[in-house]
Order: sequence, then structure tokens, then C-alpha cells
Amino acid sequence: MSDTDDALDLDMAAAMLQSNATDVHIMLKVLAGQLSEVLGPRVVVDRVGGRFRKSGEVKALEVTLGDDVMRAEVEGASVRCSVAHSSGGIRIRSEAVDLDSWLKRLLSALQQEAAHSEGARQALERIVIGGSS
Repeated sequence: MSDTDDALDLDMAAAMLQSNATDVHIMLKVLAGQLSEVLGPRVVVDRVGGRFRKSGEVKALEVTLGDDVMRAEVEGASVRCSVAHSSGGIRIRSEAVDLDSWLKRLLSALQQEAAHSEGARQALERIVIGGSS
């Protein structure tokens, strides 16, 4: 598969994620569930609610893949996304990105890791084709 094919696949997957879950809250909840199952502690989900009463609604989703930490945080009806890059455990840069770029970078990082990790491959398959694999 060429780089162009990979880019098109990631664009299609990101578009499909957004079209299948036009509500950002639903999309983040689905992503959190799918990624948490296979990536375990590399996924941190902050849920809406107090200390003792948490709802199923996702307030923030943070995914660590390689040296990158990708965070999406709900602010009303919109989402604030960022990608932080670390080297040797030290954060060297962090940039704000739009939701579309964040999704593409998340999928790209999963795709790179899928070449070496069964868990990442499963997460990518679940996101792209849905359901259980």
C-alpha cells in the first residue's frame, strides 16, 4: 500500500468517525470505550460528574502512543484538541489542533503502532470497521 493510499484511508476513517457520531460527546465515548479495551493504561478517560457520581459522558480523552500524548477535551458543544510530543520522558512541545487533524493523527499513530502491536491493530480495526474483532 502506498503513502497516498494510507493517507486516503486515514482521511476516510476520520470522516467516517465524524459522520457516524455527529455529536462529539458520543464520538469520544465510543473512542474511549474502543481504545480503553485494547490499549489499557495508555488511555485516560475523565468523565463528567463529581468525585462520587460519574456519568458515562466523557469530559476528556487522553491517549499515549509512542512519544505522543493526544488529548481531546469537551468544552460545551465543541472539543479542544492537542498533541504533545515527548523525548526521553520530557514534553518538548505541545500544539493545539482541530478535531479533524487530531483524529487523523490518532489514527496515524495507531496505524504505525499496529505494525508492531496486536492491541493497536485491534483498536484500529475497531475504530475503522466498528464492532469487535
